[in-house]
Amino acid sequence: MRAGAGIVRARPVRAALAAAALELALGLAAPAGAQPPQGIVRPTDERGLSQLQLGAQLYAGNCASCHGADGRGVPSPRPQRGAGGIVGQGPPLAGVGAQAADFYLRTGYMPLSDPHEQPKRSRVLFTAGERRALTAFVASLGTGPPIPSPDPAAGSVAEGQQLFISHCAGCHQAVAQGGVVTGARVPPLTEATSVQIAEAVRIGPYVMPSFSRTDISDAQLNSLIRYVRSVGRHPPDPGGWGIGHIGPIPEGMVTWMVAAVALVGVCLALGGRLRS
Repeated sequence: MRAGAGIVRARPVRAALAAAALELALGLAAPAGAQPPQGIVRPTDERGLSQLQLGAQLYAGNCASCHGADGRGVPSPRPQRGAGGIVGQGPPLAGVGAQAADFYLRTGYMPLSDPHEQPKRSRVLFTAGERRALTAFVASLGTGPPIPSPDPAAGSVAEGQQLFISHCAGCHQAVAQGGVVTGARVPPLTEATSVQIAEAVRIGPYVMPSFSRTDISDAQLNSLIRYVRSVGRHPPDPGGWGIGHIGPIPEGMVTWMVAAVALVGVCLALGGRLRS
């Protein structure tokens, strides 16, 4: 069953649960010193809690200072600091569904040490059970998309290549090795799973645009994922030298440098023969 599915709670109940969990998390501030340096706050005993209760407490201790106790976000920095000494500021989560929460937690994009830094793939700080609980709680804050279930085997590599070149290669390169754009780093897709690729396409993390089903249908998404998975780990090198797959412009510069060195060598050799 998808995370967050089957959770039905009235908004007043969710608000009360979040408020109670926030109070509990503040009470956990003292033992939080024993937590990892990243500042993760955990309940003393997670075993006696339901999934939604655990998610609410983890959210209150690690997410509410940036996203608000009720998921409405924190548009302006607050003077008080949250878990890990982080100044709270973040977007609303009500209505993002399980899809966005699963992506950001599964990739280690969250939690951030600074709300202004670019999220990047990092060591995941929550256990699988904690991620499911957090995802379920975020999904309960409002109606939103569930975790997708792509089927790359049903897609076409050829169609996926065309879609990737049209929509993605400008930033991620044709072989999905990442790159650099103005104001952001573009990650390689070598470590991304099929579900993570599907989630990223739909939510558009950081500066990446989001693509609706009108832009890229689910069937086309299967093809795109199949292409990325086929070239991401072992990109082809038809020229014989990949040069780190850093893109056509740097590769062209390297080619000209090699050509210039060869040309200088030829000139020196000819000059030596003429003098003799």
